[in-house]
Amino acid sequence: MTNPQRVFVDAVRRYGERHAITVDIRSDGWLIVMQRGARRHLVFGYDVGLNSAVARGVANDKAATADILAHSGVTCVPHTLFLNPRLQAHMAPDGSWSAMLQLLAQHPAGIVVKPNEGTSGRSVFLVSCRPQLELAVQDIFTTHASLAISPYLAIEDEVRVVVLDDVALVVYGKNRPAVTGDGRQTLLELAIAATPAAQRSVVLPDLVRGRTKSELDTIMPVGQRQVLNWRHNLDTGARPVLLEQGDTRQACVRLAVKAAHAIGLRFGSVDLVRAGGRWQVLEINAGVMMEQLASFHPDLVDAAYAAALDKVFEFDAQSARRPGEGRDP
Repeated sequence: MTNPQRVFVDAVRRYGERHAITVDIRSDGWLIVMQRGARRHLVFGYDVGLNSAVARGVANDKAATADILAHSGVTCVPHTLFLNPRLQAHMAPDGSWSAMLQLLAQHPAGIVVKPNEGTSGRSVFLVSCRPQLELAVQDIFTTHASLAISPYLAIEDEVRVVVLDDVALVVYGKNRPAVTGDGRQTLLELAIAATPAAQRSVVLPDLVRGRTKSELDTIMPVGQRQVLNWRHNLDTGARPVLLEQGDTRQACVRLAVKAAHAIGLRFGSVDLVRAGGRWQVLEINAGVMMEQLASFHPDLVDAAYAAALDKVFEFDAQSARRPGEGRDP
């Protein structure tokens, strides 16, 4: 079983043990067969099987998600779809390059180029000039059938909401790694010292990219703060922080539930960003991956997966209590 699947697979296995459900792990954890009596259920990847094929397809397609949300009046970050030239039979006669350049010209602060389908921030590029665009497009089209382009936003906060049937199970922010100047060390020295060795390969490239050697070697003034990564992905060094009850959490939950409802998603995660003081939906994922969060809040992650599986098996937690066990008041 591969490590990236360990938390999810173990959560499913524990659920089976608690409810007398046989759990058969196949394909290194990517396929799970659950059996209770005559009821047989398949779990694939990080999808427990609650969503329809259409909802899952839309959620995993960034451009389609943005189109549906905009159509439904849900505030979201626009994403424009571009097909790989290998699919030229499905493309406009004049191709895609001129349209990509037009988007670049329309957004002087830059654009973000990413695979139209995919998670964890892999092959995501911040582009501010034509050569960078060429490299990003070439890289993505080497392995993907399509890409999406969105305007770059100076994101102030990013929040993920795990939703189950219009209820928020988990709400957490993503705090990017940062350093504070001490008047003695350079930006690069501070970054290396503050970043665990295991994360340097994913945190430091974004810091180095786009900066000159003199910028990296500049001694940071006392108290000056510098974020090390423009992305908020947990896989690139961000740290999950649970949101306390309050206006921000309520606003995020309302928007996330509205977004999930718009595409017909029962169980999934909704990523929200705040830029210019306004919350928007960035993307939606039908497969709920909480590997990094589990390092900090394992019980919360286990409970979220269990709640989804309860829906799958129509399991009533109250009715499953052992004889003589009390009920919650």
